[in-house]
Formats: sequence, C-alpha cells, structure tokens
Amino acid sequence: MVVSLEEENLPPCLIKKKDGATLYATRDLAAAIYRYETYNFVQANYVVGGEQALHFKQLFSVLRKLGYDFVDGMHHVPFGLILQEGKKMSTRKGRIVLLEEVLKEAIEKAQANIEQKNPDLANAQDVARMVGVGAVVFHDLKNERINNIEFDLDSMLKFEGETGPYVQYTNARANSLLRKGNYDGSPFTGADDDYSWGVVTMLNAFPHVITRAHERREPSIISRYVLDLAQAFNKYYGHVRVLEEDASKQSRLALVKAVTLVLTEGLRLLGVEAPEEM
Repeated sequence: MVVSLEEENLPPCLIKKKDGATLYATRDLAAAIYRYETYNFVQANYVVGGEQALHFKQLFSVLRKLGYDFVDGMHHVPFGLILQEGKKMSTRKGRIVLLEEVLKEAIEKAQANIEQKNPDLANAQDVARMVGVGAVVFHDLKNERINNIEFDLDSMLKFEGETGPYVQYTNARANSLLRKGNYDGSPFTGADDDYSWGVVTMLNAFPHVITRAHERREPSIISRYVLDLAQAFNKYYGHVRVLEEDASKQSRLALVKAVTLVLTEGLRLLGVEAPEEM
C-alpha cells in the first residue's frame, strides 16, 4: 500500500508491505493521530536528525491527504551530526562516545581545574558537576542546530572563548562583585559611559532574543546572546571601576545585578546551571 505524492514532488510513501508489515511511516501516522486526539496539541515538534527530512515531508503530506488539519502545527526540527575526528559516529563500526562517560570525564576535568585554580571553593563537587555538564550541553547548543559539530571535550571546558564555562565564570565574577560591593538593591540610574551603554543595550534585547529563538526553534540564538552579553560585561568590568566608593557605586552594582539575572536565566533556558562562585 503506497500513497502517491507526485503533486508534492515527493517519492511515493510506502505505508504497508505486501506481507502486511508496517513501516516507520505507518507507525508515525498512527502516533501523530493518537497524540493529537490525546493532547490536542497546538504544535508538535519532531526533533530528529536532518537525514530524516524526506520522511517527515512524506509523513506530513500523507496526513494532509487524510484531511487532518492539525498537521499545520507539526514541524520537523532537524539537527546535524556530532563528529569524531571529522567522521560520523557509528555504533556498527564501534566509533561511538557514550554520553555517560563524556559527562563523567567532563566533571572530573572540571574538578581538577577547580582544585588547581580555587582549591578552597565551597561545594566544589557541585560546582564541578555544573561546569562539566554545562560545558557539554552548551557546546552542543551554541552551534546552529543543523550544523555538524566536532566532539572535543578539552575545548568545551576552556574558560576562555565561546564556551559554557566562560559564561558561567563571567556570571560568578559578577556575583563576586555584588558581594564585595555590598549591593543594597538600589536601582540603576543610567548609563554614563559607552561600556555601560553597551551592556544596557544587550540586556534590553533579551526578550526579543527569546522570542526569536522560539519562533525559529533555534537554541543557538540564546547561546550566542549570552556569549555576547558576557563579552560586553567583561569589557565593562575591564574599563569601569565598579567598586569605586562614590555616589554611583550602587547604580553600577545594579547593572551588574541585572547581568547576573539575565546570564542565569539565559543559561537556564539552555539547561545549564549557573554557580554563583567558581
């Protein structure tokens, strides 16, 4: 049993073999109808590798032919491959890296880093877990989802460059400023220099960034944003005496507080925790 999809410029969709056996398409058709009848969804997003693009085009086309209007809310959200030394991982060829082992090694490396740089850190094990796991998650989500990514654990865990630990460390540094400056909850009274204005402009963009990421089903938009905000804040921190005892000190700290709130929330949306000390 096949469904002709000539009008859609697609190859025919086979939904039952001559021996009566079902196929992926058959089961996905049944699952789509079941999900709509059970959950009455507004959107159904299939987060599946890009190599299955034809399958989902056929699936959605058959549902339309069956008269199911809910298919307009169904989307294939494709993503690229994780490569090892430029090659596709393969279970059959034994060329795989298990996630459990990756996370364990990432946490161990983060722990060693903490012991070297900040051996007196409280809750070091918890922070190592946040940094190690966060590094892996952030590395995956900082790239446009359709792109292939090279697996390199050492580069993921660097505290410089476009990494999760870099954003986490920036957030921890900002929290440290709040503690040292005894921030009292005062409001921000205005940007009086270019570096402050750059940070304010970035903060103002956050709601629009979330909206754009949602509309495009693209988490990397948020990843790129928190990287840019971290860079803007570090430039601000490098040029402005945040803790100088003057009338504007608490206002400057209010800006720092806003940065910690947005970095923490941006990371949370990506599934990454933000330790206040590192």
